[in-house]
Amino acid sequence: MIPDFTLDELLHELLVAPRAALVPLPDTTIIERPGWYQLITPSLAQGGMNEIIASRLPDEGTDALIDEAIATYRRLGIRFRWTVPPGAHPPDLADRLARRALTRSEALGMACSITAPPSMPSSVEEVSLANVDAFTEVMAEGWQMDPAPLDTLHRRMLTTPPHRQHLFLARAGDTPAAVASYVSLPRSAYLIGAVVLPAHRGKGLYRALVAARLAHAHSRALPLATSLARAETSAPILTHLGFKTICKIPVFTSE
Repeated sequence: MIPDFTLDELLHELLVAPRAALVPLPDTTIIERPGWYQLITPSLAQGGMNEIIASRLPDEGTDALIDEAIATYRRLGIRFRWTVPPGAHPPDLADRLARRALTRSEALGMACSITAPPSMPSSVEEVSLANVDAFTEVMAEGWQMDPAPLDTLHRRMLTTPPHRQHLFLARAGDTPAAVASYVSLPRSAYLIGAVVLPAHRGKGLYRALVAARLAHAHSRALPLATSLARAETSAPILTHLGFKTICKIPVFTSE
């Protein structure tokens, strides 16, 4: 499907490799064991860095494990998501989560080769400490989140070595209107965090942010871009831009 990458390698770049580039906040807890990866970050109670990626749960005590994981977030008042990757066990894990008052959506794991990316669009600028405030304001407004913990997170991303988190801001004229980022990994660029403010949608800003990230990744000699895209929103645009669907992934979100 993608030259020089097997399906297993693509799934690794999409679902596993980005974990190594995580920039945790001081209150972030990481729980990792075979078949289980969990993040708990109380300061980001409205979302972000609060998730479970589960692939292989035991046959015995599965429901108790699910209930305790959900209860952990609810005790802390945290909004979280639970991603069910390909090959998850038990096979009915998604059905079990659906029975627990979580909202299901569909995501597509997508990838494309970075061969001849477009040049950096003039409407997009890379984010540094000089313009990170505008990036945070757009992100907070777009995702309806408190900007204070996001400000802390974004500044840590920009200043924590090795520098693997690359943030981008798109403007509509002079107005900050959209943001996105990507994580540079040894073999790929993982595209995340894109949001366009409602008043500025339909102006090509999402496409410009994709082009900017691919151009930046190409300058770092990265051959592959991946993204976990919402099936109803960003996935159709990425398909039009040449991304291929690698897998379909149920995602469950708390209210």
